[in-house]
Amino acid sequence: MSDVPDLGPPPRRITVDVEQVSRLVADQFPHLADLPIEPVADGGWDNWTFHLGSEMLVRLPSAAEYALAVDKEHLWLPALAAQLPLPVPAPLAKGGPATGYPYPWSIYRWIDGEPAAVDRIADPVRFALDLAEFLAALQGVDTVGGPQPGVHNWFRGGTLRTYDEKVERALATLGSHVDAELVREIWARALGSRWDGTDRWFHGDIAPGNLLLAHGRLAAVIDFGTCGVGDPACDLAVAWTLLTAEGREAFRERLSVDDGTWARGRGWALWKTLSTYSRSFDDPEDMEGSANAQRVLGEIFSEYAAGAVDVANVSRSSSGRSEPSGSRSRPS
Repeated sequence: MSDVPDLGPPPRRITVDVEQVSRLVADQFPHLADLPIEPVADGGWDNWTFHLGSEMLVRLPSAAEYALAVDKEHLWLPALAAQLPLPVPAPLAKGGPATGYPYPWSIYRWIDGEPAAVDRIADPVRFALDLAEFLAALQGVDTVGGPQPGVHNWFRGGTLRTYDEKVERALATLGSHVDAELVREIWARALGSRWDGTDRWFHGDIAPGNLLLAHGRLAAVIDFGTCGVGDPACDLAVAWTLLTAEGREAFRERLSVDDGTWARGRGWALWKTLSTYSRSFDDPEDMEGSANAQRVLGEIFSEYAAGAVDVANVSRSSSGRSEPSGSRSRPS
């Protein structure tokens, strides 16, 4: 019997509209009934998100699996917030199923900021260091009683083997659009690395849309639905999806990431990007998503190749040849 978790079938998402949200708020929080409600632009996939007045938002899970995170967030976000250097979402109230909506839902304080993007970041190295400081603080929070990997976060913090089939499925779909041999080599390196078994807190989805900027600087981190305790390598995927090469180096150094954890982080970035690319590469309506996936794959491939060159240089040096200036002995 396999010890690799089963992701199960894709979640069956439901839709929610403004009228339904208005009824939920009016029925369960009548003192807020007069506040205007509007959809949040790019409000996410796991939840439907709506402005509630100018200072709050309503967040409603879009499927039963995503609803598993509601109680977790209400329990743990206040505890985490007190120990983190940047603002994170503050749950204000929890609603229940009603008026045809079947899941628990939440009201949060609104956090101002614009989603991170490569061209919006004022100083890429400063951004990388600020993000590393945040993750270092998160990893330092006491993990006793913390949520272990499970369906509530799609097994973030657990083994990458959970996503092995997704990688192969994406390769089959993409065919000649990607270097399958190189992908399998990088993926095998990630699967072959060993986590030391020490639980640490992780966010689980350190992605551009969950990192908010103010004047080009990292200002807040949102959406902790996939958070938990376990292997924090999943939070390193951002090193390839958003950071520059120089920022990536500063990020890794600040977090003191060992080779194995770095390889697993690269693996998280790889499977997520392959999955996105396999859905968008032949979709004329998602050319932006396809182009971004190609960009990220390029970052992954070039960084991996550079690490291989560094190791080869050190190997030649150990055989009596001079070592080029600036080369590193760690394999990537």
